[in-house]
Amino acid sequence: MGYTSMTDDEVDRFLRDPVRPGLLATVRADGRPHVAPIWFDVDDDGTIVFNTGDDTVKGRNLRREGRAALCVQDDQPPFSFVTVDGPVAISEDLEDVRTWAARIGGRYLGADQAEAMGDRNGVPGELVVRLTPAKVVAKRDVAL
Repeated sequence: MGYTSMTDDEVDRFLRDPVRPGLLATVRADGRPHVAPIWFDVDDDGTIVFNTGDDTVKGRNLRREGRAALCVQDDQPPFSFVTVDGPVAISEDLEDVRTWAARIGGRYLGADQAEAMGDRNGVPGELVVRLTPAKVVAKRDVAL
């Protein structure tokens, strides 16, 4: 098998650059999985940070279960991926929500859009979620 494990530094670089969306997995109340694409960033302490609405399926699942998994992949040969799972911490603090909404929006849409994304998503009913990596699986050169 051509899979090569990534080092911690490679994982950090992979999650930061280039910008890629992630697929967040949560568990519904009836036990069914729920997967949704998200935009995210990595905080200085290594936590994965993203925003979501309090009344979304993932928002409700995160509050109830307190854990999630994230998969980020490179869809270009020779292919790589990182999966992270662990507990989540949720904040409704509007300054925190707005700060992260601007940072994440600027990351994906460009610095010129950061403030607009902070204004759009830094409102009551939005959350900032921090996923602390408890388990990381990271492989590169999957097709080699």
